[in-house]
Amino acid sequence: MKCGLVLEGGAMRGLFSAGVIDIMMEHNLRPDGIVGVSAGAAFGCNYKSGQHGRALRYNQRFARDSRYCGIRSLIKSGDLFNAEFAYHIVPNHYDVFDSEAFELNPMEYYVVCTDVDTGEAVYHKCTHGGDLFYEWVRASASMPLVSNVVEIEGRRLLDGGMS
Repeated sequence: MKCGLVLEGGAMRGLFSAGVIDIMMEHNLRPDGIVGVSAGAAFGCNYKSGQHGRALRYNQRFARDSRYCGIRSLIKSGDLFNAEFAYHIVPNHYDVFDSEAFELNPMEYYVVCTDVDTGEAVYHKCTHGGDLFYEWVRASASMPLVSNVVEIEGRRLLDGGMS
């Protein structure tokens, strides 16, 4: 029998789940697969890459940084969480996401987005880290009204929690 873990959204409330994930890692509890929605997608990927404490660490470091999140980012870019800084600069430069560990771990990892044209849920299996992966995570966590639509592979996507 396989064991799966579903990680909910809820914006910064998802940090609670990040803490639970860290405890699960400390106790070597490993599900066969994870489905992450919104914040669950953004924070759950650290479980598959084995990066204990990463979600809390970078959120604490950048919580008050206008490059990361805030009204300035929303006004300037149309995204409450700055797409370039939060989903590309932070994981590539400041708190590096371990794409190699993510790819080597046999755990299946899915993000859930909403196709804004059909209203249907899109379940995307993520097998590789990197910029396209970050865009899938961003799409899953892109809340309506405070985020731009994310276009990937001909689809227009927003927060998976809507579907």
